[in-house]
Amino acid sequence: MSRMHRDIEELRAGTQSPRPETPEPDSRQGRRNAPEAGVQLLDDDGAISEQLEACLQHIFAKYCTPRPSPVQANGGLLEPPEGAYLSEEGLDAWARDTNGAPFDEDTKEELLEFMDVTDDGGLTFKGFMQVYQLQTENDEEETWRDLSMHGFDRTLRLVATRREDSDTDPRLTGANS
Repeated sequence: MSRMHRDIEELRAGTQSPRPETPEPDSRQGRRNAPEAGVQLLDDDGAISEQLEACLQHIFAKYCTPRPSPVQANGGLLEPPEGAYLSEEGLDAWARDTNGAPFDEDTKEELLEFMDVTDDGGLTFKGFMQVYQLQTENDEEETWRDLSMHGFDRTLRLVATRREDSDTDPRLTGANS
């Protein structure tokens, strides 16, 4: 029996998980984090959890216009000012820091068409949440990867090394306001 065939047979028999660190696919997306972590990305109703929303506010605030003032930091997490949005430059910076490259024009057009945006086409925090709601419902691990890229661990805490980075990031200090 070939190695590949043996691996497939073991998977069918349930003796080996292809990704043992990932819960089985029959559990709901957004609720697959280990119970001992104490946090989930989506709540029992399938909406973004309060913990995830706080993380998303912090990420959004790093790229939004107007910039958050340093006094708006909440326990080390930034909060976007009222009426904040992501300009095209902010959207590109967020995409680059999250995925390694800005969005292509087709993706930007889809965001503007289907997500909540300002009259001038800036992605609002509500639209940002819509992006993550859809992503988390469809691919929870992608959301965890995004959170990790922005310094959050599996308990949705901003880890120290990333917090130190944010202390020197001019986008976070209001130096470019």
